[in-house]
Amino acid sequence: MAASASGLYEKLGGEEAIAKVVDYFYDLVLADETVNHFFAHTDMAKQRQHQTKFISYALGGPNQYSGGAMAKVHAGMNLQPVHFDAIVKHLRDALTHFGVEQADVEQALSKIATLRDDILYK
Repeated sequence: MAASASGLYEKLGGEEAIAKVVDYFYDLVLADETVNHFFAHTDMAKQRQHQTKFISYALGGPNQYSGGAMAKVHAGMNLQPVHFDAIVKHLRDALTHFGVEQADVEQALSKIATLRDDILYK
């Protein structure tokens, strides 16, 4: 049985463990020519910290996320389904790499999927 949203954050090991997943996730993203160009001028240390806070919050952790709304943050990027799907694949691979149970991976990705319409075609 999958953990609840708040339980998922704890089950994955909290922010420290999520930071390791995020680091591995960005290693995959930056190696992928489908999406790496979106990060060409990004401060990746800051991005990794920011994403760790966002994913921690999305998985039921404390609300330390101070970023903007998804539509605003992704405005002007014209992200397409192929880009969103690549990011989701890399997040799936990162979670799996760290031994997260399949049901928990699916629960985490289902939360991310709710952001799809706020991110695409902006």
